[in-house]
Amino acid sequence: MRGLKARLDYLFGSTRGLVLVAVGLVSLVTALWGTLSGPASDWGIKAAVVKALGLRLVEAEREGRIIMLYHSLAIPMVAILTYLITDSVPMKDRWRTSINATMTVGYPLVMVGGLGFGYFGRNWVLHGVFVFGLALVFYAGCLLAAALWPWRPEARTDDPERSRTRNRVDLERAAFFTMAAATLGSAVFGALAGAFYGNGFETFLAEDLIREPHHTVLQFAVIGHLHIMVALVAIATTLIIGRWFGFKGIWHKLAMPLMILGTVLLTLGVWGVVTPLEPVAHMIIYVGATPSMLAALFLIFYAFPKIIRDRLAGEEPKPGLGRKLAALVHDPLKFGSLWQMIYMNFTVSGVGIFMAVRLDEVFRVWPSREERIVLVGHWHILSVLTASIILFYAADRLGLAGRARQWFGWLVIVGSDLAFAAVTVFGLKRLFVPEYAQQRVVDITMALTDVGLILFLTVLAAFLMWRLADLFRPRGRWREELAEAAGKEEWAR
Repeated sequence: MRGLKARLDYLFGSTRGLVLVAVGLVSLVTALWGTLSGPASDWGIKAAVVKALGLRLVEAEREGRIIMLYHSLAIPMVAILTYLITDSVPMKDRWRTSINATMTVGYPLVMVGGLGFGYFGRNWVLHGVFVFGLALVFYAGCLLAAALWPWRPEARTDDPERSRTRNRVDLERAAFFTMAAATLGSAVFGALAGAFYGNGFETFLAEDLIREPHHTVLQFAVIGHLHIMVALVAIATTLIIGRWFGFKGIWHKLAMPLMILGTVLLTLGVWGVVTPLEPVAHMIIYVGATPSMLAALFLIFYAFPKIIRDRLAGEEPKPGLGRKLAALVHDPLKFGSLWQMIYMNFTVSGVGIFMAVRLDEVFRVWPSREERIVLVGHWHILSVLTASIILFYAADRLGLAGRARQWFGWLVIVGSDLAFAAVTVFGLKRLFVPEYAQQRVVDITMALTDVGLILFLTVLAAFLMWRLADLFRPRGRWREELAEAAGKEEWAR
């Protein structure tokens, strides 16, 4: 019993344990529900899973199921970000405990209620569990915003290397607070539409409305909620990675005001789609995206040289270009977290800008199904690339080292980048392949996508199995991490 209590203390009382549980649950749902589409469906795996789990898959309810699944995956990712923020940003221990405890109760309720209601029958008690879980997660977000309040005297900074105001307000902490406040407001933005279910509002997927000339206010709210929440998760991830690298100096001083400005403009632009500002709302969004992207670029400008300096510290004579490149890619977790930000511009940002610029001349000329494919791929790539960055940081915190660290990091990079390059080519194939010659491109890109995703999920499964096996060891790594967490709490008190 003492060993079981110690393991539960680790899983639910330490940041590493909390992150590990959430990553495990997300991975389990992704693996199981991933069998309901793609090649697994064609190979007959879907039918076996549906029968084994007793899933109820009514075609007329497909959109509602997908919405439930999205929330059941997105909310645990928000929980992981919350745990990492409370661990990396200084705050009082009572705040950290309250936030983590509330989030840890809330997100599993969202998953159980959402997946239960969406896929195992329409039991409205489960829907109530889903909504109650969302309410707890929202409350945890309110606590997080309060804990991040940057104008407290103890939160001010005297470090001249950090971005700050004349009154010593830490602008990085202000960026975290702005992101948290924007996320809470954007959650309400989507919840308002959900409150009208059964009163003239029905579930829909955003990609199904791309060719409709007119949208209702509630439809705009749902579409805006989808886009801003994905963007804010990416912003939160960038800020956390900045803490990981000890971001400071001139690039930090330039990046933090830009990140705050970008977050505010993006949020106001998205909210503006349901106001009389709707005709110019998208222009506000485009303008707001630029400062945020520049802030991420400045982080890369700081972190790449830092990785090289740390690796080559004390080496003589002065290293050449080849040695510097080798030092840069030596640690695939740190390099990968930054490389994925760069790669995102080729598969997400660049594609999105090109679509916006040539929408009427190119994409609206295509059949709607082709434009729909590009849009669906667009935000799925952004979501999973962001998740891979979080995964790199989580794997580092969970003690991945040595050859396992190398294999894990490079296989995640290669697998995800291969898959999303193939998806990008698949979505844009009509730009360079005639319609009658597309089948070969479709076959190749789909095969590469499947290989990349299988590689990604396989290495993630191996990582989780390693950590699961460690939990069964009396003197496993988990015990060291628990002792370290207890030591931090004692020091904080």
